Formats: sequence, C-alpha cells, structure tokens
Amino acid sequence: MRYRHFPERQGLYDPQFEHDSCGVGFVCNIKGKRSHEIVEKGILALEHLMHRGATGSDPKTGDGAGVLIQVPHKFLSKECSKIGLRLPPAGEYGAGLVFLPTDNKEREFCEYQFRKITEEEGLVFLGWRDVPVDDSMIGKTARDTEPVIKHVFAGKPASIKDELSFERRLYVARKRIENLVRDSSLKQKKYFYITGLSSRTLSYKGLLMSAQLKDYFLDLRDRDLESAFTLIHARYSTNTFPTWDLSQPFRFLAHNGEINTLRGNINWMKARQGLLKSGAFGDDIKKLFPVIVPGGSDSAMLDNALELLVLNGRSLPHAMMMLIPEAWQDNNQIDEDRKYFYEYHACLMEPWDGPAAVAFTDGRYIGATLDRNGLRPARYVITNDDTVVMASEAGVLEIPAEDILIKGRLQPGKMFLIDTAEGRIIDDRELKGKVSSANPYKKWVKENIERLGDLPE
Repeated sequence: MRYRHFPERQGLYDPQFEHDSCGVGFVCNIKGKRSHEIVEKGILALEHLMHRGATGSDPKTGDGAGVLIQVPHKFLSKECSKIGLRLPPAGEYGAGLVFLPTDNKEREFCEYQFRKITEEEGLVFLGWRDVPVDDSMIGKTARDTEPVIKHVFAGKPASIKDELSFERRLYVARKRIENLVRDSSLKQKKYFYITGLSSRTLSYKGLLMSAQLKDYFLDLRDRDLESAFTLIHARYSTNTFPTWDLSQPFRFLAHNGEINTLRGNINWMKARQGLLKSGAFGDDIKKLFPVIVPGGSDSAMLDNALELLVLNGRSLPHAMMMLIPEAWQDNNQIDEDRKYFYEYHACLMEPWDGPAAVAFTDGRYIGATLDRNGLRPARYVITNDDTVVMASEAGVLEIPAEDILIKGRLQPGKMFLIDTAEGRIIDDRELKGKVSSANPYKKWVKENIERLGDLPE
C-alpha cells in the first residue's frame, strides 16, 4: 500500500495501523435556508473546537481542519465570471476543490488528464479556477507540503436527466483520474488529491489549525458564499502523520474516533470486488476499483464505503445503518422489522466497529450517529430560529438560554437526521422504521438463511 507522506514501515512502526481522534460537528438551518451566517457560525464553532485538533513540534502547523458546505452557486458564478468562465445553472455542474503538484509540468499533466477523462466519461469540462489562499500564517511543515489549490468544474450533459445519475458519472470520472495519477510515475503525485467532485457539496480543508481556515481560504470571507449547513472537523491524528489530503471532512462524512475492525473491513471490501454488480453503474463498476483507496485513514476508508453505497442508490440513512449498526441482537427494545433489516445486511456488510461519532451529509440530509457503545460524545442544541448546532461537546457556540428550544445528546447507536428539503428533524424511530420497512427483509431472511442449529445432526 502506498501511504502519502507517511514514513516507510520500520521497526515496530507500520503505517497501516494509523488512526485518529478529533472534533466534529455541524451547524444547520432546518428549513434549508442558505446564508453566509450559517457558514460563519460553522467556522466559529470549528475555532472553538481548536483544542480537539493538534499540532506537532511546529506550533503553526495543525493536523488538519475543514468545512463541507452546499455548492455555493451564487458565489462561484460571480467569481468564475471574473475569469471568463460561465457556469451553468445550479445543479447542472459539478465542482471540486483539487490539490495539485507544485511542479508546473506535473501539474499540467494532471490538469490535462482531468479534462481528458471527464470528457471521455461524457461530461462537459468547463474549466479551472485558482483558489485564492494566504499561507502567511501557516507553519513551515504545512508550507513545505502545500499543494497548488484550484476549483474544477464539469457540466452535466443533456443525456443525463437526474441528479443521482450525474453524481455517479462525476464519481466514475474522479475515480479514474485518481487511479491514473496514483499509478503514474509522477514524483509529486502525493500532492494530487480531489477533495470532492459533486453538484451537491464542496469542501474547504487543508493541513491547518481550526483558527487558520478562514484566513487561509479567502473565499470563506465572501458574503455571497452561502449554505444551509456547515459540516466541520478539527483533526487530532493520534498516532499518525498529518497530511493535506487526510484533513476532513471527506466527501460525505467527518469522523471522531477509531474503526477498530478496519483491517477486516478493508479485506472484505477487497475480496468482494470481484463479485460486485450494479444496475446503477453497469460495466463502469470496474472503474471504481479499488473502492477503498490505499493510503487513507480509517475515516477516509469509511467515507469510501459510504460513497459507494449512497451513489449506488441507497439513501444516506440506509447506508449509515449498514455501516454502523446499533446493538440489535438480543435487543428487545427495537421492533422486529429493524432486527430483520440488520440481520439481512449483516450478510452483505460487516459493521465498521469502534468508538465513533460520525457526522454526515449528501447535500440534502445532514446528521450524526454514534456507535453502539456510545463512547464518543455528541451534543446538540435546537434554537427557536430553526438552527441546529451539533458537536463533539457542548458550548461550541454562545446561544442565549431564551433562544434554546431543546438541548440533548446523541444516545448509543442512535441517529440524528435533518432533511433540509422537507425542513424538519426526523426522529430516530421514524427514520429507522421507514428504512427497515421499505423492503421485505423478514421474508428474505427467513427464506434464504440456513442456521446451523436447524440442520439435522
């Protein structure tokens, strides 16, 4: 496995056992109203999670910090028009923040391949935008490995009618580009990383401290940069080496904790690749391999698995219930449908187990879940102006007591979900009841599972 920026295996050290523990959360307008204020509140909450992040011997280089927001069409359209790049209407193009090599020739190679492959996949390549940054405040370690950062844009062709099909096409193109660069002989390929390519979400992240993010990315100061939510993450890479690409949030999630079953999860995903079939991806499924990208952290690999499940057609809550199931065996406090849902999916996917608090979004839904033991904290506040603040501890934003409707904490194995399209919070019982009753899981389990105890001696 190739590990970006990690030392080689030596003595008792092996990079495959890297893991981390971090600060995570989000600020969201329940009704889906986009504003710059939500972005500002998210960044402020991230700054208040600075103690959750970490620094090394270089006190100005953080382990990583970032935000994930909805694609800010108003802002991007304005900025791209300044460079003669006209963007299609919102939802008709995919945008991504890309880390590129500092060497001019290698960067040109990556940009050429990006255009070539997106066009081969039937997408309309629109162009690049230089992302303005100020690196005067970051540390030497961060600056020594700092990539060139650009936005890339790809338009939706007329042949693709729905949003999910467009997201799949962007995913296939991105995976092809990643695989090509990773397998190339470029000396600076460790600098190349696509933080995301989506018509729904856009990230700003890097090898930064929480308090450096808004000063480093000048875009985040613009009042036209609007979103209905801001998913935040401050990284504390417990035993690992912080890198630009392993800062979070990833494409769908931000994670605080550890995946203790990681080696088994990786091996099972790799073993199943030869059997994977998809009506959604068809023959393109092979272009997605390896599904779990070598060199990622446990959080990155969990994100890889979630991305495949969601883009293949499962809802975001469904996929999270598969990956991080609650304690369902011998649990008399959950209904029968839910038990059969978990039993059915246990045949398809092993749980990604460990002490974990995960915040996640697909651009419409945003939520959080805890592992079955609930060993990582997750506190939330709901205000009377339809704002939700969820974080790995209480008090990340100062909210007057009279403005608070509900305060609470996420329980072990429970899920907290906001549907910004419907403009409401969906209760854990309602959410899981809907997902677990969507198919006849009880019938499938009873008709297809043979139990050793039922066989004759």
